[in-house]
Amino acid sequence: MNGMDLIVDTNLLVLFVVGTTDRNLIARHKRLKAFSDDDFDLLCEIIACSRQVFVTPNTVSETSNLLGHIDEPARTRIFETFRVLLLTTPEEYVESGIACNAREFLRLGITDSALLHIADESRTILTTDLDLYLSALSRGLVAHNFNHLRELRL
Repeated sequence: MNGMDLIVDTNLLVLFVVGTTDRNLIARHKRLKAFSDDDFDLLCEIIACSRQVFVTPNTVSETSNLLGHIDEPARTRIFETFRVLLLTTPEEYVESGIACNAREFLRLGITDSALLHIADESRTILTTDLDLYLSALSRGLVAHNFNHLRELRL
């Protein structure tokens, strides 16, 4: 993934925002029970090796909804971090009418279909979602399942 552009899925974006705010919040956040501080470190290493991270409005919306699953004052701090991230991260819009025409739409939904649409040979999809990962590979796209990378680290 060195030097490639990176497309990050919702779960990993939530992990990144929460961990960037305060790594101690990872264990407290209701939507991050499957992740650890080591996972956050691995994600940061991957992002640091990437040229650029891209998101879609769909991913941003889902992330926003999931980030709020924590008590104040942590919630406000997390959203302050999220705002800064959004101001510096390229966002690519995919019309819903285009994303829903993807053959994978009925299985993946709109958000992941949009991620597949913005992926190409210079962009790597990084996901925890097995269906998105397999769909990307079946299209000949570059994709990595974060769960596999975590296991390699153990």
